[in-house]
Amino acid sequence: MDILLHVLVAALYLVAAWLCRPRGETPAAVRSLAIGVALAVHAIVMTRVIVRPDGLDLSFVNALSLVAGLAVLVAWVSGALRILPGVAMMILPVAALCAALPTLARMPHPFAYADEPLAAAHISVALIAYALFVVAAMQAAVLTGVEKRLHRGAPPIGAQEPPPLLTLERYLFRLIAIGFVLLTITLISGFLFSEELFGKPVTLTHKNVFSVAGWLTFAALLFGRWRYGWRGRAALKWIVAGTILLVLGYLGSKFVLEVLLHRA
Repeated sequence: MDILLHVLVAALYLVAAWLCRPRGETPAAVRSLAIGVALAVHAIVMTRVIVRPDGLDLSFVNALSLVAGLAVLVAWVSGALRILPGVAMMILPVAALCAALPTLARMPHPFAYADEPLAAAHISVALIAYALFVVAAMQAAVLTGVEKRLHRGAPPIGAQEPPPLLTLERYLFRLIAIGFVLLTITLISGFLFSEELFGKPVTLTHKNVFSVAGWLTFAALLFGRWRYGWRGRAALKWIVAGTILLVLGYLGSKFVLEVLLHRA
């Protein structure tokens, strides 16, 4: 039954991606409804597979699917999928792939401290921060493409003119600033309350190293934006680098432990 549900979620995301294709004639309300249905079914499926009697099953494939769903939710609620069709064409197929991965293999990884309010808040804030940065990276890549097309005098992709680039960039950096605040809260709570959260003191692991490196990257980006007005491809490099570091820190560590080393 769970396998069929994962396949259904993947199919719904692919349908939404097809409806959101550039130059398509599907009404905006229909596109938004398709994305909303995909997200609702995804939420139901993830609740079924993650919430267990012994805690939360945050295995690699479940965590990947959850982050992908949260990224779609952020992009949908923020309007990025409506304003920039390129973001939809990037994030929806990726979400479909991530939603289907649990059908291939799953190594249960129960999180025993899930009933602790502080631990639940820590995980929630961290996952939302990761989703925000994933959306920011995709939006930055699309904005770079839009800027190149404008310089060449090419028409915009899509049925309507996007908002001015400066407006989109301001929104992008607001998104990054929110993600940075949430990431800061995640790191501080993890370092200060490690024993309460995970039952052991904080240690120097590659997960922590990559997470701090990602935090420093986004801190440098925000400072550069404030002090030197960084934008365009220069900002894109920092956004992508910081996002990759965070993904390597959380999902990368899970992939190595669970998929390569077969350790829970």
